[in-house]
Amino acid sequence: MYKKIISFIVVIGLLLGVSIYSMITGSIEIGVWELMKGLFTGTNDNVEIIKDLRLPRIVIALFAGAALSVSGVLLQAVMRNPLAEPGIIGVSSGAGFVSIIMITFFPTLYFYTPLFSFIGGAMAFLLVYMFSWKSGLNPLRMILIGVAINAIFTGLSEFLTAQNASSIMSGVSVTSSTLTMKTWDDVGIIVLYGSIGLILSMLVFAWANHLGLSDKTLRNLGFSVNKARFVISIIAVLLASIATAVAGMFTFVGLLVPHIGRSLVGNDHKLLIPFSALAGALLILTADTLGRTVAAPIEIPASIIVAVIGGPFLIFLLRKSDRIYGN
Repeated sequence: MYKKIISFIVVIGLLLGVSIYSMITGSIEIGVWELMKGLFTGTNDNVEIIKDLRLPRIVIALFAGAALSVSGVLLQAVMRNPLAEPGIIGVSSGAGFVSIIMITFFPTLYFYTPLFSFIGGAMAFLLVYMFSWKSGLNPLRMILIGVAINAIFTGLSEFLTAQNASSIMSGVSVTSSTLTMKTWDDVGIIVLYGSIGLILSMLVFAWANHLGLSDKTLRNLGFSVNKARFVISIIAVLLASIATAVAGMFTFVGLLVPHIGRSLVGNDHKLLIPFSALAGALLILTADTLGRTVAAPIEIPASIIVAVIGGPFLIFLLRKSDRIYGN
């Protein structure tokens, strides 16, 4: 129990520390006290610039990381597969593809981008289920089908980009993984829909725990397995889609964070979901902060830094865990 409490304290402390560091570091550097004073008084021009340009991307990074991590937790519970992750199984690429289409050809519907992203993510997830079903759901088959679906939607997005290089840039910017030039309007969207998804995820933590048992056992206990899977899947797709629509496509976040969470706080989703939300927020914010400071003035997309971390971790999982093969 002490390990779990300490883990929460450490991740919260790191999250606060990185948030403050991210606010005061960059092209405009400012002291902590000056920042706090300027936020309350509104008389410091540098603080006003930070509030308009830097704070929105910090908030978006926090919510995107939390949403993607919790989405990964829920998908892994639904599929009983530690490799399930919105970026790997195509949910994020499906959401991004539909967003690009709608924003490019129907720019007046920009406000409905989260809805289009959700439709795209849900469509990708349904395709994974449809093509994976063969007298039941095999964990390995679902991951392989998901990788194929992800490749298809990614390829279609790149095709649209190549064919419409000039007119599609506004659409590409919606799903790019660079958090530059995000506004408070973007913050409002991800905070609203992200909060709804995160709250709903906490309401279904007991169902996620139950799905760790076999389907036969659950049905004998009178538990509606299909209903639980459907509801949890919808919440996971909502979280992944809204993060993709506002922050862009990140791979490995929903894979990396849940596994770290399980090693620190255990498999109980009552603790795993909030811990993953905090740790995911920390991961994306750290990656974004490093991306805009380590090689300044050149900015490295946060998704690249996350991929550099997540790639080796995926290899480690493949070598160390038999469960990923569905055994």
